[in-house]
Amino acid sequence: RPRIPCVDAPAAFRRQLLESIPRLRRYARTLCFDTAAADDLSQHTLERALQRWRQFDPRREMGVWLLSIAHNAHLDGLRRDSRMAVTDPLELQQAQDAKGGDLGADVGLRMDLQAALALLPPEQREALLLVCVEQLSYAEVAEVMNIPMGTVMSRVCRARAVLRRFLDGSARPAMPALRRVV
Repeated sequence: RPRIPCVDAPAAFRRQLLESIPRLRRYARTLCFDTAAADDLSQHTLERALQRWRQFDPRREMGVWLLSIAHNAHLDGLRRDSRMAVTDPLELQQAQDAKGGDLGADVGLRMDLQAALALLPPEQREALLLVCVEQLSYAEVAEVMNIPMGTVMSRVCRARAVLRRFLDGSARPAMPALRRVV
């Protein structure tokens, strides 16, 4: 088992790291929508932070640095998984049935917030949750996601508009089109 150099990290760094764990876990859950996967992402993020503690700039906020690491690790995982995934329409239908049937079946469907968030494009959901839940500034979110601040503002605005339409029942969620992978 590889040794993680946490004993070399200064006490102040370790204390800040520990204080940031609840925020990190909350963000990981919003990225993954699966508690086990979120815990794995949080663990991976903490390991990376401890391995690279010398790269941390003490003038930065620890939470923003950790969220950046988590965001990048999550994207790396998505890229890796997309290269290995084969989409079977029958499996998708069975998974959808197991979760409660066809989301678009009832025109008058009033969705709860978690279901509505799950239907947002990931980049909009991440930006919205970082601004609204984690209360980061647009500039901090831009730093975490490594995108321009105007893009963050646009994503948050679009996400809020879509959520409003989903939650008031005026819009039905668009089911993703299946694509054949040969």
